[in-house]
Amino acid sequence: MADTLLDDVSELLRRAAADVVLPLFRKLDDADVTEKAPGELVTVADRRAEELISAGLRRLRPGSVVVGEEAVAEDPALLDHLRGGGDVWLVDPVDGTSNFAAGKRPFALMVALLTDTQPAAAWVLDPLAETLAVTRVGEGTTVNGAPVRGDHEVPPTGALRGTAMTRFLPPEARRRAEAGAERIGELLPGQHCAGREYLDLLAGDQQFVLFWRTLPWDHAPGTLLVRGAGGVARRFDGSDYDPADDGRGLLVAVNEQVWAEAHEALVHG
Repeated sequence: MADTLLDDVSELLRRAAADVVLPLFRKLDDADVTEKAPGELVTVADRRAEELISAGLRRLRPGSVVVGEEAVAEDPALLDHLRGGGDVWLVDPVDGTSNFAAGKRPFALMVALLTDTQPAAAWVLDPLAETLAVTRVGEGTTVNGAPVRGDHEVPPTGALRGTAMTRFLPPEARRRAEAGAERIGELLPGQHCAGREYLDLLAGDQQFVLFWRTLPWDHAPGTLLVRGAGGVARRFDGSDYDPADDGRGLLVAVNEQVWAEAHEALVHG
């Protein structure tokens, strides 16, 4: 991997935010927001940002494949590339589209690079907060250029703070999570932006996040960032998260102890 790749992709995301996404924030017309599926919004910013980012990534890695959220909505067969060889980019051009369309924060731009099916590098940019997290496998995670570890000074179980997207859980799993919330210090409802949840884990603002839906562009970048900072990302059965796995349920935590405690309280019951 070229030494400049982390910087090059970072600059590409900043340019997409500055040139496409932010100029359209709170400036969308009704015609600029549509449904690509029932309850799933897409805006002109999503489409334009994905085009810009995808073209830039292909220039950085000639011969690579881009699997973007909006492209997959048009051609689901693109997901097959996650199980193939070579370099594959996962792109979420505007994570938190419902927030963006409503003129609210947070939202983020996210990219992950897979090489021969294995996550190799990741980027998450919150342009309004001016926060950029970057990682490369084996080199740790940085936020705005400073190395971070997300697993220090973790409070005891009764004082943990984390997020659970309970509204997406099946009824029995939702009941277990809601009942277990009494054993957690503070259970948050979520911000409708996976990228921001991962950034908050890195910042120490929360110690775990529980998701049900796990689309690869939503979670390949963030899980790699958290792992690079000493955290863990596993399915409810304890298996490591794999972007090519289309299963449901994901618990991400700043360290092994927090994962086990949150799992016992919210998943195992």
